[in-house]
Amino acid sequence: MEEPKNANKINIDLPEDIAEGIYSNLAIITHSHAEFVIDFVKLMPGAPKAKVKSRIILTPEHAKRLYKALQDNVKKFEAIHGPIKESKDGGLPPFSLGGPTAQA
Repeated sequence: MEEPKNANKINIDLPEDIAEGIYSNLAIITHSHAEFVIDFVKLMPGAPKAKVKSRIILTPEHAKRLYKALQDNVKKFEAIHGPIKESKDGGLPPFSLGGPTAQA
C-alpha cells in the first residue's frame, strides 16, 4: 500500500508575536550529558547588564542536527553572497559594557 503524499509533512503554526523574532547578538551555549542549552542574549551599548531574550533546550541529537543545518545554510549563503567576514575580536559586539555612554 502506498503512503499518502502528505504523510511526512508537518503543519507548523507560527504565531504573530513569535514570527516577529527576537534580536540577539550573543549566544551562550552550555550542555550536560542529556541536553544542550542555548541562551540568546541582547547586549546594549553602555548597559551594565545583558539580558537573556530566549532560551532553547535541545537533546544532543537535535543539537547536532541544528549544527549540521547551520553549516549547510552558511555554505549556501556564502555561495550566493560571498564569505562572511569574521571579526578579529572573536565576535564580541563593537562596544564595551559599563563604558562611557554617549551624550546629546
